[in-house]
Amino acid sequence: MKTKKSWFALISLIISVVLVLTGCGGDSKEPAASGSASGSTAPSGEKKEITFMFRGGPDDQKAYEATVKKFEADHPNVKVKIIMTAADQYATKLKASITGKNVPDVFFYDPGDLKAYVNGGVLLDITQYTENNPKIDISKVWKKGVDLYRYDGKVAGQGSIYGMPKDLGPFAMGYNKTMFEKAGIPLPDKDKPYTWDEFINVNKQLTLDTNGDGKLDQWGTGLNVNWTLHAFVWSNGADFLDPTQTKVTVDDPKFAEAVQLFADMQNVHKVTPSISESQTLDTYQRWMQGQIGFFPVGPWDLSTYQKLPFDFDLIPYPAGSTGKTATWLGSLGIGVSKNTKAPDEAAALALYLSASEEGMQMLSDAKVQMPNLTDMAEKWAADTSFKPANKAEFLEVTNDYGRPMPATLTYNAEWYNLFFTDIQPVLDGKITAIEYVKQEQPKMQKLLDKAIEQEQKAVNK
Repeated sequence: MKTKKSWFALISLIISVVLVLTGCGGDSKEPAASGSASGSTAPSGEKKEITFMFRGGPDDQKAYEATVKKFEADHPNVKVKIIMTAADQYATKLKASITGKNVPDVFFYDPGDLKAYVNGGVLLDITQYTENNPKIDISKVWKKGVDLYRYDGKVAGQGSIYGMPKDLGPFAMGYNKTMFEKAGIPLPDKDKPYTWDEFINVNKQLTLDTNGDGKLDQWGTGLNVNWTLHAFVWSNGADFLDPTQTKVTVDDPKFAEAVQLFADMQNVHKVTPSISESQTLDTYQRWMQGQIGFFPVGPWDLSTYQKLPFDFDLIPYPAGSTGKTATWLGSLGIGVSKNTKAPDEAAALALYLSASEEGMQMLSDAKVQMPNLTDMAEKWAADTSFKPANKAEFLEVTNDYGRPMPATLTYNAEWYNLFFTDIQPVLDGKITAIEYVKQEQPKMQKLLDKAIEQEQKAVNK
C-alpha cells in the first residue's frame, strides 16, 4: 500500500482532519440511477469520463493503474481519469475538493468520516448497486468490512451502504526471524503470545552492539506509539472509551500501566532506539535494514517486504493481564460522490475495485492488500510462494481479535488526537503515565462531549 513511514503519516493526517460539511452537497439532489448497475448508460460511441482519486506508494499506483485499465476494457463506454495523490497530501486534497464542491466521482475515504460525509451530502447511497448485481456477490465480502460503511442516519454499522471497503487492514506483529536465528533465541510461538515480561526479556537479548564499537546497532523493537499502544492497552483490559462510546476511559489504572510499559521500553529497558538514534534513522528504516527485532506488518507492506534482506514472519502481540493478544483492524473505504453525473459508472468502478473477483485478484496478486473476498483471502493466506509464512495471522486479526481504531467510533477524532499530541513527555520519561492520563482525561472528555453534540445536531437538523 505504501511505505510504513508514509502510512503512519497519512493515517495521522486523515484522522486529524475534522470537516464542517453542512451544505457541502449543495442544492443538487441525489442522481437517480438508471440502466445497469454495472455498465455504462452513454450512447453508443460516447464515453463517460469519471474521476478516481486515491493515494499510495509506487506499488499501489502501478497496481491500481493496471486494475483500472482492465475495468475500462470491460466497460468500453467508460473512461477513468486517475488522480494519484501522495500519501501525506491525500487528506488535505480531499478536504479541498469537498469544500470546493469538486468531489471526485470515486475516492478513498476513512470510515471515521462516514457519518459526517453522509450528513454533509458528500456520499452517494450505493445500496441499490450491490443488490441483484450479476458482477458481484456482496455476501462474499468481509461482513465487518461492508458494515463499516453502512449508516441509517443515526447509527453507523447498519442501514444503507455509502461505500465499500477498499480493504481491511489487519495490523499484525512481525519479527525478524533471521535475527533470532543468529542470536540463538528460540523462535516465538505463532499461537501463544508472549507475556509482557517475556517480551521485554527477549527484547533485551536482541538489543546488541554487534560490531563492538561501544554503540548499539541492533534493538529489540521500535514501535510507534500512535499505532501500537492500542495492542498493549486492550490486552491489559483497558480501552479509550466505555461501551457506550460517550466516556473517555484513559484514566483507568490498567490503561496507565500499559502506557508506562510502552514508555519504559525506551527509558528503562533501553530496548528501542533513543530519541537521538531515531532522529538519525527512523525505526522503519532500521527495520528495513535488519536492525530491529519486532515491528508491525500490514498486508499493504508485502510488496515492499518481499525484498527485505532477512526472513520475517508474524506472531500475536504480547499480552497483558488478560492473557489475550489484541491489535487494531483498519480499513479505507471507496466512496462515490453524491453529486456525480455518472452514478452507474462510478458505482461500477467502486464495486469492481472492492468486490469483483477480477479486481481483487489483480490487487492481491500485486501484494498491496489482503483480498476482500473471504474465500480468496483464505487461499491468499495459505499461499507459500511469498512471505510471510504465517499470513494466517492476518486472518486471525480479521476474524477474531482485531478491533476498530477508537477514532472511527465517534463523530470526529479531536478527543482522540489530543491524547497522542500531548504524550511526548511520557515517552521522554518526564512525567509518569498515571499523571498523564489523569490530566488528559478531562480535556479529552470535553472534546468528546462536543463531538456528541455536533452529531446530535446533524442528525436532528
